Amino acid sequence: MTASPAGAPSSGPAFSTLPLPPQVLANLQRLGYEHMTPIQAASLPLALAGRDLIAQAKTGSGKTAAFALPLLARLDARRFAVQALVLCPTRELAEQVSQEIRRLARAEDNVKVLTLCGGATMRPQLASLAHGAHVVVGTPGRILDHLGRESLVLDGLQTLVLDEADRMLDMGFAEDIAAIVQRCPPTSKRQTLLFSATYPDDVAALAARYLREPQEVKLTERHAASQIRQRFYEVAESERLHAVGLLLNHFRPESTLAFCNTKQQCRDLVAVLQAQGIVAMELHGDLEQRERDQVLVQFANRSCSVLVATDVAARGLDITRLEAVINVDITPDPEVHTHRVGRTGRAGESGQVFNLASLDEMGRVGRIDEMQGSASVWHPLAELQAAIAPDGAAREPLRPPMVTLQILGGRKEKIRAGDVLGALTKDIGLDAAAIGKIDVNDFSTYVAVQRDSADKALRGLNAGKVKGRSVKVRRL
Repeated sequence: MTASPAGAPSSGPAFSTLPLPPQVLANLQRLGYEHMTPIQAASLPLALAGRDLIAQAKTGSGKTAAFALPLLARLDARRFAVQALVLCPTRELAEQVSQEIRRLARAEDNVKVLTLCGGATMRPQLASLAHGAHVVVGTPGRILDHLGRESLVLDGLQTLVLDEADRMLDMGFAEDIAAIVQRCPPTSKRQTLLFSATYPDDVAALAARYLREPQEVKLTERHAASQIRQRFYEVAESERLHAVGLLLNHFRPESTLAFCNTKQQCRDLVAVLQAQGIVAMELHGDLEQRERDQVLVQFANRSCSVLVATDVAARGLDITRLEAVINVDITPDPEVHTHRVGRTGRAGESGQVFNLASLDEMGRVGRIDEMQGSASVWHPLAELQAAIAPDGAAREPLRPPMVTLQILGGRKEKIRAGDVLGALTKDIGLDAAAIGKIDVNDFSTYVAVQRDSADKALRGLNAGKVKGRSVKVRRL
């Protein structure tokens, strides 16, 4: 969620103009929320007034606050029952949303927010539900599991949120959503808020089925032209995957998200890039949750140069400092293209988008031009042929700056990020600047270390101790 930090210039109205209690406004100010983003300004007055809502908004537009503040406003913290349910397409998005709701709920005492997603063990979730919760955020499959076990009861539900509804439908969750909504109070007794980056017919049908006289908020936000530079290259089908390597070696972005229309195209491209010595990983629906988690950790901590993904798999990801997006295939949906492009050039930073289009895809490019209101800028593929350094020598393959080490042990062993940082700096003698992101999960801890310090860190951790105990460490 991105609202203007305190003191930052913003054209949006102030949060203080909303009918919110003083303690909520004070908490917003502490969190740096001064002015509303466009989606917040358009949707919050309607949602706080109790209206059902269809809001078209992309990731990174501030939509979490647009539904979190209304659901918290309706909450009675003294009543220990699930009063709000937020359905998300992916575990990553559910965890981000839960974290944001907890921050926004600090104004109210003891609001309990619970995350229920697949890929996590069932027993701790059952124990948490037995103790009660006010807000549940989760993926449809796991929510349905709990409803089937009767460990989750929605009789007291006041607010239902469908977040990124288009992606939930893309991922095949339509039947699960229908089964969950059947267990909720009727539309007359609940508020339903639907958020979606795109608004195809199937989302419209979903809204017609589950919302009561909804208000529609559609913001076709455009990214500032100065932030994002787009280039189009015409390619023959046989040279498409090779062209990705040429782009990477020519422009040398440190972090790139490459979109393919199919899982098979993802696999093929990763194989081509890895054969060129580029650290590339794939992200699609066939990966198990553990594999997916490890891929995301490595891409976010900059030990993977290229993440090759399908649209469905990449939904809900919010990667900071993403330098480039490559559209390996042109998507048939121009709104999806806008969503892909918007992954880079965030928070005032610049970004580059490279699009590879065959003659068969020119109709799709035309629809993108029409939606963006400007003609595509084309470049010849030949300008990318010379993968040589300025001094005339052949360039080294593009390599990420960091390496990820996996420590077998996490929250369950009471390991904290500070323990790992202390072991690497005090015990092993690494400079703190050589250590990147540290992710502590239930059973594993991942730490990013600069490439030239990775071997020393690996040897030192395996020979030494973290939090007074020996640990096993491997390089991912």
